[in-house]
Amino acid sequence: MQLLALLALPTAITALQALKGVTVAPLTGGAAVDVGAILDTKAAVIFGTYAADFNAIEYAQRVRHYAPKLKERGVESLHLILNADEAASTKFVELLGMDGVCEVYCDPSGAAGRAFGCGRGWLPDEDSLFDGQVPINAYGKLFGMLLGLGAWATLPAVIGGYLGNPFQGQPWIENAMVQGSAKGRWPGSGLVVDTGRGTGYAFNDLPIVGEWPRRPLELATLRLQNMIGVSLQNWGDLKPADDQLAVLTQLGGVAIGDGDGGLMYEWKDPGICAVCNFEDALAALDGPKDV
Repeated sequence: MQLLALLALPTAITALQALKGVTVAPLTGGAAVDVGAILDTKAAVIFGTYAADFNAIEYAQRVRHYAPKLKERGVESLHLILNADEAASTKFVELLGMDGVCEVYCDPSGAAGRAFGCGRGWLPDEDSLFDGQVPINAYGKLFGMLLGLGAWATLPAVIGGYLGNPFQGQPWIENAMVQGSAKGRWPGSGLVVDTGRGTGYAFNDLPIVGEWPRRPLELATLRLQNMIGVSLQNWGDLKPADDQLAVLTQLGGVAIGDGDGGLMYEWKDPGICAVCNFEDALAALDGPKDV
């Protein structure tokens, strides 16, 4: 185990070195903050995506649920960086109920995520296909990523949301569904109510699969709610500026500092909807189990 830790150390140090001097603007105002300095402490930094993106929305919903659990394991502060300007970030915080959950920062160009090594998606430095014969813009690249181009884990992550998981739970989904339903988002009002069968959360009452840790269609339903009720309905407020469209294809990640110049945990999204599983992050913070 010590050998494995030593082998991982150079990667963690390199990741932190790349973030030294990279600054982001606190949404609450004040001086720009050095991301590397944040991670020199026992802090969790979520490198979000643009404010209307599936990944950014799910990161916010997961952090809302897991913030107390992370702090129980010694994480002293939580930080969410959005590839968005102040106006979009403010709307995002309002929609997702992020007030008081974590510190939020604006990074419209996505510089912090790139420094951390987050994926830049499909054809990040190209503006055409087939040796210049077919022009392609940022929205075309984003469409390609939805099919898995430059983001191999997108389709498995999306399909997994429909299939469910009988072995590993995702308890944040129910919390997010409740928050969205309280905001009047569809679908939701018929799912988080007194169903007449006991729990008030319809997925718990499904025959047979209702006892699974993550029920079939549960995550897919939440993602539909997010797409319609957050992203599409608020696109004008959340979309990136026309001169920052490169962030449409940039993915996100998570880093948790150990307070001693290294990282206790790190993750980089391999696709759209393929964000950090915070159950895995908690397990990493807990350390190896005694056998």
